[in-house]
Amino acid sequence: MAETSAGILLYRRMPRLEVFLGHMGGPFWRGKDTAAWSIPKGTFTDEEPLAAARREFAEEVGRPAPAVEYRELGAFRYASGKLVHVFAGESDFDASELESNMFEIEWPPRSGRRQSFPELDAAGWFALDDARERLVKGQRPALDALARLVEG
Repeated sequence: MAETSAGILLYRRMPRLEVFLGHMGGPFWRGKDTAAWSIPKGTFTDEEPLAAARREFAEEVGRPAPAVEYRELGAFRYASGKLVHVFAGESDFDASELESNMFEIEWPPRSGRRQSFPELDAAGWFALDDARERLVKGQRPALDALARLVEG
């Protein structure tokens, strides 16, 4: 069965539409910008998707998701089969104090040494065109869904 995730895509109008993204942490993503950013999200099994998205936002960003109305943008399937439920909320969230949770991996590979890295090592606001370039491919359709929601 394919992995299922849920995430929150915050947006603001400043005066152009911008979205809040996080740069994926760890040695694989270090120094990469294109397709190296993500909607704060994570896996879940026995939760409602919005509850999982709120929990994951808090874990990855280090602060609770803003107390705003969230609307489901849809469930987007990666080429790998992973399914990501994305919820949009309008907020001028302060991105300056990121305190992401950590994950541990063997690094360098086959070294026997384990190191910890933040799930997200940076976060910021991006105009849709910039976000489209930075966002991992499987999440890019969520930007189109957001544009339709905001324009409609």
